[in-house]
Amino acid sequence: MKIFAISDFHISTNTDKPMDIFGGNWVNYLDKIKADWGNKVSDDDIVLIAGDISWAMNIEDAKEDLDFFKDLKGRKVFIKGNHDYWWSGIGKVRDIMPENCYALQNDSLRFDGVIICGSRGWSVPGSPDFDEKDRKIYLRETERFKLSLKSAQKIMQDGDKLIALIHYPPFNVKREDSAFTEIFEEFNVNSVIYGHLHGKNVRADKLVVKNGIKYYLTSCDMVDNKLTEIVL
Repeated sequence: MKIFAISDFHISTNTDKPMDIFGGNWVNYLDKIKADWGNKVSDDDIVLIAGDISWAMNIEDAKEDLDFFKDLKGRKVFIKGNHDYWWSGIGKVRDIMPENCYALQNDSLRFDGVIICGSRGWSVPGSPDFDEKDRKIYLRETERFKLSLKSAQKIMQDGDKLIALIHYPPFNVKREDSAFTEIFEEFNVNSVIYGHLHGKNVRADKLVVKNGIKYYLTSCDMVDNKLTEIVL
């Protein structure tokens, strides 16, 4: 079993939001992702998707966007991103998921000795866009992540590896500690998958190792529309 990750698809089957206006990496990007996926992934593998799945505003339109994943191999695990406005109640979200697709929200899943937990997260202190109105949401989101990690503890077995999915970067550009990184260290997370960052002006490494934890940036335009293999 291999584990891959990619995020920020921004699929727009029923909305007029073409992503190629943001640069060349977005031209035919879904076809490029699908081709790379087909070359790498087998039915037993896991693909982690860290949010911003669809531009849809309602659950019905999102269902059509999720059809993109229906025939792709592997077991696919999703979390909510900041643009996933269609993602309301988790029960409704799970009802529209195609076969072998799983939605996480403050909880966890176990596959073959690997536990995956996840929540959206939020902008962290020290980020350019963080101000006092963000602090309340930031603190609430850290509590939600604790719920996810406590859920993981309940199903963990000896030797299991733990992966955290979060949409927002869990640290600022200086890679300073945040409540998220502190929680990941407290619960002995092995790897963290995140997205949210886009564009040629973004200064971010695709892999950062901080206090023994691997942090993978997987926004599709930042990884050239190719799945990143997660090494535990």
